[in-house]
Amino acid sequence: MPVVATSTPSDQDLRTAVISLKSEHPTLGIAKIHALLLATHPDWVVSEKRTKKTLQSEGLTLQTSQSTTDSGLASPSPTKSTKHSKASGSGVHNVFPSSKLIPNLDVSKYNTKVEVRHFNKKKGKGLVAKEKISAGTPLWKEDPYIVAPEWEIYDLQQSGQACSFCTTPFTSTITTSLITSCPASCHARFCNRLCRDRSTRTHPLLCPVQNPASIPLLQWARKAEWMALHALACMTSRVMTLCQDTKNPKDAIVAEDEWRIVNSFATLSLEDRAKYHFHKSRGEPDAESWRRAFQLYMQAFKEPTTPQDQKKLAKLIKNPLRSDISQGLFQYDAFLRNLGKMSLNLEAHGGLYILHSHLNHSCQPNISIRHLDQRTALSRITAISLKDIEPGEELFITYVNPTLSVEQRRDELEQWGFGRCECPRCVKEERDELEAKSHIVGEGGDEDLLKFSQADLERELKIGLGVI
Repeated sequence: MPVVATSTPSDQDLRTAVISLKSEHPTLGIAKIHALLLATHPDWVVSEKRTKKTLQSEGLTLQTSQSTTDSGLASPSPTKSTKHSKASGSGVHNVFPSSKLIPNLDVSKYNTKVEVRHFNKKKGKGLVAKEKISAGTPLWKEDPYIVAPEWEIYDLQQSGQACSFCTTPFTSTITTSLITSCPASCHARFCNRLCRDRSTRTHPLLCPVQNPASIPLLQWARKAEWMALHALACMTSRVMTLCQDTKNPKDAIVAEDEWRIVNSFATLSLEDRAKYHFHKSRGEPDAESWRRAFQLYMQAFKEPTTPQDQKKLAKLIKNPLRSDISQGLFQYDAFLRNLGKMSLNLEAHGGLYILHSHLNHSCQPNISIRHLDQRTALSRITAISLKDIEPGEELFITYVNPTLSVEQRRDELEQWGFGRCECPRCVKEERDELEAKSHIVGEGGDEDLLKFSQADLERELKIGLGVI
């Protein structure tokens, strides 16, 4: 006598069953997974729509093809989405990086030959040429929004051997008489008074004398060599300092501008990245490390553990932050998003730059980022054209080492959540490899080489399920 379906499984039971079936049969589509589910659990009442929704929420729907954007990276799959609570204001959020335009960004102060363009919802923003640009042209120089330098420079800063603002090492080229120290007499030293004055946007909240509550956070970031955490500490210091008095009209405008800039950077939460993209990474901080980092972060900027540290922080932050800014910094979900934001946008030296952050990736870049002012302002970058760029053509940098193989480049990009790179170079190299493998088969080689595309597809699905 056949079993009659009489019970409705919980979301957790359904999710577990669907993941198990998909791991065993990674190439089956929604309808077949649903049929297999009902055959495996004949007492369950589950609609195909609910099965589909579960598959989509876990990013397990099989895509037969990917559309590409002008940037060379594949468009994010619309089925790979994750839901956030309505309280966060996020709604349904794509697991690939998202970014926003800065409404009042004046690009002309950097260069009149380029402009910001919003391409589409999937690709987001980028920079394009307004007129022809010749190869070798310096396009703009840019100082960092914040800088969390590579650890060798950081150690020099900590020992007073490099400027704590612009990161320039103190060598014979620096005029010794101009070097000045932190007013609070911490380790920090600066090239000159200008660097010292500019450092007041970030340094006080990171100063071991003025805000000793920050010491454990910075020490832990250094020990773990977690540059994104250090960068987030620097960004938080800047935002908290510049967003103090929102009752003053001028300060309110500054606060609004600062928060728009912070929200404009490409964003992908560490939680989403871990769920969908960490499978190819090694040595990434885990959830336990996130929680420990958050605890130290809150102690540094929000809830110091001793009365003495609380008083010192209160001297620096005399007025409460605007509620949306406070929530955007100190809620745990926001913390994970901001950590991911730092990881995505930091330039190799460790700086976070406003215009630079608009540049998209190609494995055939037409723009190079250089640190040319090494004697005066190491953190300042210069964007230089590598080839002739025509009007309307997009400006690209490379996010990965261009000497890597196509598979290695794609793997590295995918682990950061950028999707599968389909730039002309990757497409050509993939085609060349396929032709080479086909030639081997034609010469009597292993016929299984022809099946590598299907095998790779199955492998990706299994990795996403945690099977391998």
